[in-house]
Amino acid sequence: MSAPDGAILICTDLDRTLLPNGSQPESASARPRFRALAAHPDVRVAYVTGRHHALVDRAIEEFDIPVPDYLIGDVGTSIYRVQGRTWLPQHDWQQQIAASWGGRDGPALHQLIADIDGLLLQEPAKQGPCKLSYYTPEDWDRPVRLAEIEARLVHEGIAANLVWSLDEHAGTGLLDVLPAAASKLTAVQWLIRLEGLDADHTVCAGDSGNDLAMLTGPINAVLVANATADVRADAAGLAEASGYPDRLYQAKGDFHGMNGCYSAGILEGVAHYLPNSVTLWADVDA
Repeated sequence: MSAPDGAILICTDLDRTLLPNGSQPESASARPRFRALAAHPDVRVAYVTGRHHALVDRAIEEFDIPVPDYLIGDVGTSIYRVQGRTWLPQHDWQQQIAASWGGRDGPALHQLIADIDGLLLQEPAKQGPCKLSYYTPEDWDRPVRLAEIEARLVHEGIAANLVWSLDEHAGTGLLDVLPAAASKLTAVQWLIRLEGLDADHTVCAGDSGNDLAMLTGPINAVLVANATADVRADAAGLAEASGYPDRLYQAKGDFHGMNGCYSAGILEGVAHYLPNSVTLWADVDA
């Protein structure tokens, strides 16, 4: 499938990025303006989230956000084309990334690391075919524990991507054990190739630690203004270290009367890279 020339792809996290479910206030005009942008025929939207498709479906209803064109779910381990409200899994992606686990599944990996201090297995609904998820203490000794997990998995011939983030509202750490080939960034790159889209007309948006790979690589990215100071510092450092500091924009607010949080930050970031995008939503009342 090929996209029209000049098509824009917006890849956005959900919780506390597009969804205003953080502690900061939401600009009243932001979501209506985002809906107007997403409705344009030359704009494609992909939700890139730790949620699986049933929880995304629930968020669409609860927060009145657009039905996306694509879903990258389960922290980059599942990809769907969306037709109406039908989620069409892209099995080639899961087959490709599953090789990193050498034929093992999540329960098998859990048996290898279950006794590591601070790991609490998340609920069954939050697990996936290529995603093993835990809660950890907020003050977990990450460098030591992550090194211990990696060493055990490597010893068993398993290549894993360990993604830790903080749920600041619950005061809980979140650890996702993924195949090494899987991340939000690699899933976005695979989707761009699959759909014949233009990476230069793609903008990724996020707010938290599990968005950092997507925000600090070669694709245009925006960190919304409600991100924590720690995440902002980490993102800036990683973007510099990876050689792509000019591909990370940190939303500031004071943009068309909006505060830069949540969907306001997404709009601000898209406009930073693609200034003409403002014309697609500028007529929506502030």
